[in-house]
Amino acid sequence: MLSGRRLDLLDPSPIDVEIVDIAHGLARVARWNGQTAGPQVFSVAQHSLLVEAIGGAFEPGLAAAGRLELLLHDAPEYVIGDIISPFKAAIGHSYKAVETRLLAAIRLRFGLTPAPGAAMQRLIKRADRLSAYLEATRLAGFSQVEAVRVFGKPDRLDADLGTLLEPWPTAEAQSAFLARFHALADAQQGVPVS
Repeated sequence: MLSGRRLDLLDPSPIDVEIVDIAHGLARVARWNGQTAGPQVFSVAQHSLLVEAIGGAFEPGLAAAGRLELLLHDAPEYVIGDIISPFKAAIGHSYKAVETRLLAAIRLRFGLTPAPGAAMQRLIKRADRLSAYLEATRLAGFSQVEAVRVFGKPDRLDADLGTLLEPWPTAEAQSAFLARFHALADAQQGVPVS
């Protein structure tokens, strides 16, 4: 990693996980294999910020730790990339096992349990599904009919997502991801967050 850490992908240790490496990697990994509109890719860092914003809108009273879980839901992709769901299914259990071990190490590194509880898993899935629907229809060329067929009927969301669905330059995505991480990590320690 650029931080100097050596991360064993098959047996990751929380002490080898650094948020700067995660932010750097996620800002450079393209969602939709780069097949999105605009001069910039829509990065996994930006997707993570979008999922956190959507999840927070679904659950306005969610504590900082829960919002951090939303933000870090795809964190393993900083080293294993963003593989589209049909290909993940074709690869099978081996990929999922590596991803699960990496996510557990990341979660432990930042003060979370190795795996989210059932309610948090449902919230992450719900926010991730709406994010995918919005990205598909606004960035990846899907019609609404096609997106509903693939992702299901989207949940209603009464929230202003600002520029989260406009692809940002890499440095901006990395900086925004790091800033949000630090705000949530501070809030876990008792500093208020919005």
